[in-house]
Amino acid sequence: MDDKRYLRSLISEGEHQQQDFKYRVSDAQKLAKSVSAFANTDGGRLLIGVRDDGHTSGVRDEEEIYMMHQAAYRYCRPQASIKFDTYHVDGRTIVVATVPPSDRRPVCAVGDDGKQRAYIRIADENIVASPVHLAIWRESQNPQGAMMTYTDTVKKLMDALQDQRLTLNQLVRRSAIPRHKVITLLARLIRFHVAQWEYAGQQFLFSLKFEI
Repeated sequence: MDDKRYLRSLISEGEHQQQDFKYRVSDAQKLAKSVSAFANTDGGRLLIGVRDDGHTSGVRDEEEIYMMHQAAYRYCRPQASIKFDTYHVDGRTIVVATVPPSDRRPVCAVGDDGKQRAYIRIADENIVASPVHLAIWRESQNPQGAMMTYTDTVKKLMDALQDQRLTLNQLVRRSAIPRHKVITLLARLIRFHVAQWEYAGQQFLFSLKFEI
């Protein structure tokens, strides 16, 4: 398959959980959010020089390619893995930046304020990861966290989740358990497939996977 047919096949998929279009790269820090989101979720690719409607505009100059490298290697903590492939179609240069899922999550993007934030990819959006996601990633890197003990506090948390889809703040109030402990226990319940999360109405909601 030649470059043109290959790119057209990618563009025809549109933007989705593992693909994003970038018309211009004018800010490496903004691009780092996409890199973070892909690295923390299922991986994905950025088509640089492609408009949101799928039309190709091409990469303007070497400065854009430089900023793509900056996004992964300067504005991501830890540095994200990224591979760049260049394609030439109809006199335009398109860069496909492929980001694999990271085994060092969370990969955080450094913002204008100097703060590090982790993102996840949901459908075609980059969303700031919840404190529960951060705890899940910490748990996955901690061999000592591989056990789940059914304590009174865990039961209290599960009772609060019964027949409910709650935000983190709602769950803290309903369970009357300290916030930091709710985050830790909820992350463990999700890790052991007892609880689950979803993103709806621009917020994360948590619930049990089964009735108790």
